[in-house]
Amino acid sequence: MDTGASPDLAERLAGVAGRVADAARSAGRSPGDITTIVVTKFHPVSLIRELAELGVTNFGESRHQEAQAKVAELAGTDFASVGATWHFIGQLQSKKARHVREYADVIHAVDRESLVASLGGAGRPVDVFLQVNLTDDPDRGGAQPHDVQGLAARIQSTPGLHLKGLMTVAPLGEEPRRAFATVRALSETLRRDIPEASALSMGMSGDFEEAIAEGATHLRIGTAITGNRPTLG
Repeated sequence: MDTGASPDLAERLAGVAGRVADAARSAGRSPGDITTIVVTKFHPVSLIRELAELGVTNFGESRHQEAQAKVAELAGTDFASVGATWHFIGQLQSKKARHVREYADVIHAVDRESLVASLGGAGRPVDVFLQVNLTDDPDRGGAQPHDVQGLAARIQSTPGLHLKGLMTVAPLGEEPRRAFATVRALSETLRRDIPEASALSMGMSGDFEEAIAEGATHLRIGTAITGNRPTLG
């Protein structure tokens, strides 16, 4: 692919990579064990191409129609040589689940049995994260901690789905590391029954260093890399 990414984008990407590496080493971990997903929602396909030129291969989207259109636009172009992994990180309606699994390689917000049923079945296997809600607000999305074991077993027994691990968003106004420690403990319990479900999708632009300290393996980082979202018409 032709190079031509903006200097500002390259600088932000390198800056985040450096912070990820520093946080990993501080936690006694290898930076290579951490996947940074660049969240590109609301940004144009041109930005995704620039990121690919800078070596990014993991992209995160959270709105089905937008994600589907971007994947379709890039299909059959030189972008295909990047070997991109598409992560769907937003809340997902059951009625859209089968459409999303057609293009998403990883789905990060599986939180209820009806969604598991809609995602499972024929087609290529899809990696999923079970989202944990650490608040009392059901609109935040995610299963309550006491429901994690049962839902994880349901995912694990559903054809076409592979449970990678747990996902969470730190509650607003609370200490993020405490929240991430809670999910880390849930993960340790889960791995007694499902050893391969060892990944932790947690940490965003404002708290990814705390997430790394608590074992995050997948970071979902948007504005710290992409800059502010474009102003919509």
